[in-house]
Amino acid sequence: MSWVAAVARLRARREPGVLVTVATVRGHAPRRAGAKLVVGRTETWGSIGGGNIEAVAIDRARELTGAVDPEPELMEFALNDKVTGRHGVQCCGGAVTVLLEPLPVVQAVAVFGVGHVGLELARILARHDLDLHLVDTRPDMLSGERLGVLSDAVAQVHVHHTPLLPEAVLAELPPGTHVLIMTHDHAEDAALCDAALRTEGLGSIGLIGSSAKWARFRQRLATEGGHEAAAIDQVKTPIGMTGISGKEPATIALSVAADLLRTFERDSLPAVATAGAAVAYAPLVSTA
Repeated sequence: MSWVAAVARLRARREPGVLVTVATVRGHAPRRAGAKLVVGRTETWGSIGGGNIEAVAIDRARELTGAVDPEPELMEFALNDKVTGRHGVQCCGGAVTVLLEPLPVVQAVAVFGVGHVGLELARILARHDLDLHLVDTRPDMLSGERLGVLSDAVAQVHVHHTPLLPEAVLAELPPGTHVLIMTHDHAEDAALCDAALRTEGLGSIGLIGSSAKWARFRQRLATEGGHEAAAIDQVKTPIGMTGISGKEPATIALSVAADLLRTFERDSLPAVATAGAAVAYAPLVSTA
């Protein structure tokens, strides 16, 4: 498997990894500069030359996969019989520098409803390295012409046309996906809220709308859905940054995206820091 395919496999599995590259070579070495190795939690693909170099790099790569917000780093190896490595001696006679680049699990976001606000939100989120799921019951909202504005997306965009039961997509989403509910139909929004609360492993759940809308939804979720108050509190509404009151779709989308990015940052904090920082963060959700 090529290193490109291996990186794609890790991303699809939502598994962290490290891309290891021979950055420089001086003198004799097992591989030339540019040789690559992809290290996952339990598997590796490719090779940077075997022996002590590769074994040490794999050890360090697996340490990085367990670190919080790891940074790229360089490792240097002298390949001579005077240097005894952790995994033996390599005496090719040269020296090698290896670059380790962490491949973190990217965030995933599902936008249910790609209307005026949903499309503006997709345009902003598509500029970030994440998995972006766009869901709508209306085929014209997901046409190639309309979504052409996302053609240069950095994100991996997944389009779901679900004419009958958009909530079925929830079970297909990657673990930890942040869900934003903003469809054209309040009944559809209500069904999605109910289904999201019944779906294990999601990240945050946000609902666009007014306090009056949420009051009705909250009552239905309790009486008809049978959800406990603590469970219903997982739905955050309204969505966006507190204090931004504009009604234009682009303004609402910008507000929602900014607050979502703040949630991503909170998710990346160590557990101890998160407990202390929770007070400093407003809820994921607020808007129109």
